Amino acid sequence: MPTESSPGSAPFWTTPEFPRVLPFAVFLLIGSLAGKFFPGSEYWIYALKTLAVAGLLWVLRKRLPEMRWEFTAPGVVVGVLVALAWIGMDGFIPSLSEIYDRLSTLWTGRPAQPQPEDPPWNPLAFFKDNPALGWGFLAIRVLGRSVLVPMIEEVFYRSFLYRMIVRPDFLEVSLRTWNPMAFAGTCLLFGLSHPGQWLAAIVCAALYQGLVLKLGRIGDAMVAHGVTNGLISAYAISTGHWQFT
Repeated sequence: MPTESSPGSAPFWTTPEFPRVLPFAVFLLIGSLAGKFFPGSEYWIYALKTLAVAGLLWVLRKRLPEMRWEFTAPGVVVGVLVALAWIGMDGFIPSLSEIYDRLSTLWTGRPAQPQPEDPPWNPLAFFKDNPALGWGFLAIRVLGRSVLVPMIEEVFYRSFLYRMIVRPDFLEVSLRTWNPMAFAGTCLLFGLSHPGQWLAAIVCAALYQGLVLKLGRIGDAMVAHGVTNGLISAYAISTGHWQFT
């Protein structure tokens, strides 16, 4: 009879990969629809994916024993340091698209065509005639980034992907296991998933992974991730630098 620790020929939904990949995949899939329906649909889509993934995590919570918050000093300190690095690097490191444009210009000798930029996430401006709705969407955004995103991303990157690179039967791999390929691979993938702030994201992933390797659990990294995103959101709202939302 198949179990969580022996996927074998078991249906995918009974394997240990399923609860660790599905919430992350659903978050990305619904998020890819943002802004594709009508002006302002990105705010409704974010609310939808936040509620959908929160529901998934609740249903799957018993199959994710490692998904427990650990409020410790190292987690808080790392979270603050990453927030400072994320904000401090802004404007100094070219985005991946800028790097691509520069390389393309060098290769072809022709300047790259400027691409239209998406407007920053600012529901207070978009719903200025309905402030309650604007603040509601902003609250969902902040809670989603500070609570939900740390849970799904740390479970996916630190609990699943890192250990899967080490061995396919990843549940047999200790969270303290050091593996250079897994470390570099997860950090690089995390950086590529944040093309605007790719270098800060790589630093961020390295520090979060360091917490997991040192302490043998992902709860401290979840707290660090939550502190980082919470501080960045607070900075964006208080200063009007909405590109950080």
